[in-house]
Amino acid sequence: MGAELIPMAFTTGWGSGINAYAVVLVLGLADKVFNLSQIPNALARTDVLIGAGVLFVVEMFADKIPYVDSAWDSVHTVVRPAVGATIGYLIGHDTASLDAAVGAATGGVTALISHGIKAGLRAAVNTSPEPASNVLVSTTEDVTVTGVTALAIAHPWWAAAIALLFLVLGAFLVYKLAARIRRYKRRYDAWGERVGIAVPSERRERRERRERRERRERRERRGTAAPPPPSARADERLERPFDQET
Repeated sequence: MGAELIPMAFTTGWGSGINAYAVVLVLGLADKVFNLSQIPNALARTDVLIGAGVLFVVEMFADKIPYVDSAWDSVHTVVRPAVGATIGYLIGHDTASLDAAVGAATGGVTALISHGIKAGLRAAVNTSPEPASNVLVSTTEDVTVTGVTALAIAHPWWAAAIALLFLVLGAFLVYKLAARIRRYKRRYDAWGERVGIAVPSERRERRERRERRERRERRERRGTAAPPPPSARADERLERPFDQET
Protein backbone atom coordinates (compact mmCIF):
# COMPACT_ATOMS: atom_id res chain seq x y z
CA MET A 1 0.00 0.00 0.00
CA GLY A 2 2.78 2.44 1.03
CA ALA A 3 2.40 5.75 -0.80
CA GLU A 4 -1.32 5.21 -1.44
CA LEU A 5 -2.17 4.96 2.26
CA ILE A 6 -2.42 8.67 3.10
CA PRO A 7 -4.41 9.84 0.03
CA MET A 8 -6.73 6.85 0.25
CA ALA A 9 -7.36 7.32 3.99
CA PHE A 10 -7.79 11.07 3.52
CA THR A 11 -10.29 10.70 0.67
CA THR A 12 -12.35 8.00 2.38
CA GLY A 13 -12.27 10.03 5.61
CA TRP A 14 -13.56 13.10 3.80
CA GLY A 15 -16.31 11.02 2.17
CA SER A 16 -17.21 9.31 5.45
CA GLY A 17 -17.75 12.69 7.08
CA ILE A 18 -20.46 13.41 4.50
CA ASN A 19 -21.98 10.00 3.78
CA ALA A 20 -20.15 7.12 5.46
CA TYR A 21 -22.49 4.45 4.09
CA ALA A 22 -21.89 5.55 0.49
CA VAL A 23 -18.14 5.18 1.00
CA VAL A 24 -18.52 1.67 2.42
CA LEU A 25 -20.82 0.67 -0.44
CA VAL A 26 -18.55 2.02 -3.18
CA LEU A 27 -15.43 0.37 -1.78
CA GLY A 28 -17.17 -2.87 -0.83
CA LEU A 29 -18.94 -3.32 -4.15
CA ALA A 30 -15.78 -2.50 -6.10
CA ASP A 31 -13.85 -5.14 -4.19
CA LYS A 32 -16.72 -7.61 -4.50
CA VAL A 33 -16.86 -7.27 -8.28
CA PHE A 34 -13.23 -6.66 -9.23
CA ASN A 35 -11.39 -8.23 -6.25
CA LEU A 36 -9.08 -5.22 -5.84
CA SER A 37 -6.00 -5.58 -3.67
CA GLN A 38 -6.03 -1.97 -2.43
CA ILE A 39 -9.46 -2.34 -0.80
CA PRO A 40 -9.80 -4.21 2.51
CA ASN A 41 -11.67 -7.48 2.07
CA ALA A 42 -13.73 -6.79 5.20
CA LEU A 43 -15.67 -4.11 3.31
CA ALA A 44 -16.78 -6.66 0.70
CA ARG A 45 -18.46 -8.94 3.22
CA THR A 46 -22.12 -9.57 2.43
CA ASP A 47 -23.36 -8.56 5.87
CA VAL A 48 -21.38 -5.31 5.73
CA LEU A 49 -22.78 -4.46 2.29
CA ILE A 50 -26.35 -5.22 3.33
CA GLY A 51 -26.08 -3.12 6.48
CA ALA A 52 -24.46 -0.24 4.62
CA GLY A 53 -27.08 -0.46 1.86
CA VAL A 54 -30.00 -0.30 4.29
CA LEU A 55 -28.51 2.62 6.20
CA PHE A 56 -27.66 4.38 2.95
CA VAL A 57 -31.31 4.24 1.88
CA VAL A 58 -32.43 5.56 5.28
CA GLU A 59 -29.92 8.40 5.11
CA MET A 60 -30.89 9.17 1.53
CA PHE A 61 -34.39 10.12 2.73
CA ALA A 62 -33.56 11.54 6.18
CA ASP A 63 -30.85 13.80 4.75
CA LYS A 64 -33.34 15.57 2.46
CA ILE A 65 -35.87 16.64 5.10
CA PRO A 66 -35.29 20.00 6.83
CA TYR A 67 -34.46 19.73 10.55
CA VAL A 68 -34.51 15.93 10.32
CA ASP A 69 -31.21 16.12 8.43
CA SER A 70 -29.64 18.12 11.28
CA ALA A 71 -30.93 15.63 13.83
CA TRP A 72 -29.42 12.85 11.69
CA ASP A 73 -26.13 14.77 11.57
CA SER A 74 -26.16 15.11 15.36
CA VAL A 75 -26.50 11.36 15.77
CA HIS A 76 -23.69 10.75 13.27
CA THR A 77 -21.20 13.04 15.00
CA VAL A 78 -19.69 9.88 16.45
CA VAL A 79 -20.61 7.42 13.68
CA ARG A 80 -18.98 9.16 10.72
CA PRO A 81 -15.54 9.74 12.31
CA ALA A 82 -15.63 6.16 13.61
CA VAL A 83 -16.32 4.82 10.11
CA GLY A 84 -13.60 7.02 8.64
CA ALA A 85 -11.08 5.82 11.24
CA THR A 86 -12.08 2.19 10.73
CA ILE A 87 -11.68 2.35 6.95
CA GLY A 88 -8.31 4.09 7.36
CA TYR A 89 -7.20 1.41 9.79
CA LEU A 90 -8.27 -1.39 7.45
CA ILE A 91 -6.48 0.24 4.52
CA GLY A 92 -3.16 0.24 6.40
CA HIS A 93 -3.69 -2.98 8.31
CA ASP A 94 -2.29 -5.23 5.57
CA THR A 95 1.12 -3.50 5.56
CA ALA A 96 2.25 -2.63 9.08
CA SER A 97 0.86 -1.67 12.45
CA LEU A 98 2.23 1.88 12.09
CA ASP A 99 0.47 2.25 8.75
CA ALA A 100 -2.77 1.13 10.37
CA ALA A 101 -2.41 3.75 13.11
CA VAL A 102 -1.62 6.49 10.58
CA GLY A 103 -4.54 5.44 8.40
CA ALA A 104 -6.94 5.40 11.34
CA ALA A 105 -5.82 8.83 12.54
CA THR A 106 -5.97 10.34 9.05
CA GLY A 107 -9.40 8.90 8.28
CA GLY A 108 -10.91 9.72 11.67
CA VAL A 109 -9.69 13.31 11.90
CA THR A 110 -10.59 14.09 8.29
CA ALA A 111 -14.06 12.57 8.74
CA LEU A 112 -14.64 14.65 11.88
CA ILE A 113 -13.68 17.88 10.10
CA SER A 114 -15.72 16.97 7.04
CA HIS A 115 -18.73 16.10 9.18
CA GLY A 116 -18.53 19.42 11.01
CA ILE A 117 -18.43 21.32 7.73
CA LYS A 118 -21.34 19.31 6.32
CA ALA A 119 -23.45 19.89 9.44
CA GLY A 120 -22.71 23.61 9.35
CA LEU A 121 -23.58 23.98 5.69
CA ARG A 122 -26.79 21.99 6.07
CA ALA A 123 -27.75 24.22 8.98
CA ALA A 124 -27.31 27.25 6.71
CA VAL A 125 -29.36 25.58 3.96
CA ASN A 126 -32.15 24.87 6.44
CA THR A 127 -32.71 28.60 6.95
CA SER A 128 -34.33 28.68 3.50
CA PRO A 129 -38.14 28.36 3.63
CA GLU A 130 -38.43 25.70 0.89
CA PRO A 131 -37.26 22.06 0.99
CA ALA A 132 -36.00 21.95 -2.62
CA SER A 133 -32.57 23.25 -1.61
CA ASN A 134 -32.18 20.39 0.89
CA VAL A 135 -32.93 17.82 -1.80
CA LEU A 136 -30.53 19.46 -4.24
CA VAL A 137 -27.65 19.77 -1.74
CA SER A 138 -28.13 16.24 -0.39
CA THR A 139 -28.20 14.72 -3.88
CA THR A 140 -25.08 16.68 -4.85
CA GLU A 141 -23.30 15.40 -1.74
CA ASP A 142 -24.21 11.78 -2.49
CA VAL A 143 -23.10 12.01 -6.12
CA THR A 144 -19.87 13.82 -5.25
CA VAL A 145 -18.88 11.39 -2.49
CA THR A 146 -19.63 8.41 -4.74
CA GLY A 147 -17.62 9.83 -7.64
CA VAL A 148 -14.58 10.94 -5.62
CA THR A 149 -14.47 7.65 -3.69
CA ALA A 150 -14.60 5.68 -6.94
CA LEU A 151 -11.82 7.87 -8.35
CA ALA A 152 -9.70 7.14 -5.27
CA ILE A 153 -9.61 3.45 -6.18
CA ALA A 154 -7.77 4.13 -9.45
CA HIS A 155 -6.15 7.52 -8.78
CA PRO A 156 -5.82 8.10 -5.02
CA TRP A 157 -3.71 11.25 -5.27
CA TRP A 158 -6.09 12.96 -7.70
CA ALA A 159 -9.02 12.03 -5.50
CA ALA A 160 -7.24 13.34 -2.40
CA ALA A 161 -6.55 16.65 -4.13
CA ILE A 162 -10.24 17.00 -5.06
CA ALA A 163 -11.32 16.06 -1.54
CA LEU A 164 -8.94 18.65 -0.07
CA LEU A 165 -10.33 21.28 -2.44
CA PHE A 166 -13.90 20.51 -1.35
CA LEU A 167 -12.81 20.55 2.31
CA VAL A 168 -11.25 24.01 2.02
CA LEU A 169 -14.19 25.32 -0.01
CA GLY A 170 -16.65 23.96 2.56
CA ALA A 171 -14.75 25.56 5.46
CA PHE A 172 -14.78 28.90 3.61
CA LEU A 173 -18.54 28.66 3.05
CA VAL A 174 -19.14 27.85 6.72
CA TYR A 175 -17.16 30.96 7.65
CA LYS A 176 -19.14 33.14 5.24
CA LEU A 177 -22.49 31.69 6.35
CA ALA A 178 -21.80 31.84 10.09
CA ALA A 179 -24.64 34.29 10.73
CA ARG A 180 -27.19 32.05 8.98
CA ILE A 181 -25.89 29.04 10.91
CA ARG A 182 -26.38 30.83 14.23
CA ARG A 183 -29.89 31.85 13.15
CA TYR A 184 -30.67 28.26 12.22
CA LYS A 185 -29.36 27.00 15.57
CA ARG A 186 -31.94 29.12 17.35
CA ARG A 187 -34.67 27.66 15.13
CA TYR A 188 -33.34 24.14 15.59
CA ASP A 189 -33.32 24.56 19.39
CA ALA A 190 -36.92 25.76 19.27
CA TRP A 191 -37.91 22.80 17.07
CA GLY A 192 -36.08 20.45 19.44
CA GLU A 193 -38.05 21.85 22.36
CA ARG A 194 -41.35 21.23 20.54
CA VAL A 195 -40.54 17.60 19.73
CA GLY A 196 -38.92 16.96 23.10
CA ILE A 197 -35.32 16.32 22.03
CA ALA A 198 -33.80 19.54 23.40
CA VAL A 199 -33.65 21.23 26.77
CA PRO A 200 -36.37 23.91 27.07
CA SER A 201 -35.01 27.41 26.60
CA GLU A 202 -36.24 28.58 30.02
CA ARG A 203 -34.41 25.76 31.75
CA ARG A 204 -31.33 26.31 29.61
CA GLU A 205 -31.33 30.04 30.37
CA ARG A 206 -31.75 29.39 34.10
CA ARG A 207 -28.84 26.97 34.00
CA GLU A 208 -26.66 29.47 32.11
CA ARG A 209 -27.56 32.26 34.55
CA ARG A 210 -26.75 30.00 37.49
CA GLU A 211 -23.40 29.06 35.96
CA ARG A 212 -22.56 32.72 35.30
CA ARG A 213 -23.52 33.65 38.86
CA GLU A 214 -21.37 30.86 40.28
CA ARG A 215 -18.39 31.94 38.18
CA ARG A 216 -18.84 35.55 39.29
CA GLU A 217 -19.06 34.51 42.94
CA ARG A 218 -15.89 32.45 42.62
CA ARG A 219 -14.07 35.42 41.10
CA GLU A 220 -15.31 37.69 43.88
CA ARG A 221 -14.20 35.24 46.55
CA ARG A 222 -10.76 35.06 45.00
CA GLY A 223 -10.57 38.85 44.74
CA THR A 224 -11.65 39.47 48.34
CA ALA A 225 -9.51 36.78 49.94
CA ALA A 226 -8.10 38.11 53.23
CA PRO A 227 -4.33 38.86 53.13
CA PRO A 228 -2.09 36.97 55.54
CA PRO A 229 -1.81 38.52 59.01
CA PRO A 230 1.18 40.83 59.70
CA SER A 231 2.75 38.26 62.02
CA ALA A 232 2.83 35.68 59.20
CA ARG A 233 4.54 38.16 56.88
CA ALA A 234 7.07 39.01 59.59
CA ASP A 235 7.82 35.33 60.20
CA GLU A 236 8.28 34.83 56.48
CA ARG A 237 10.74 37.76 56.37
CA LEU A 238 12.73 36.36 59.28
CA GLU A 239 13.00 33.00 57.61
CA ARG A 240 14.31 34.56 54.37
CA PRO A 241 18.10 34.46 53.91
CA PHE A 242 19.95 37.75 54.38
CA ASP A 243 21.14 37.85 50.79
CA GLN A 244 17.53 37.78 49.52
CA GLU A 245 16.41 40.80 51.55
CA THR A 246 16.16 44.11 49.81
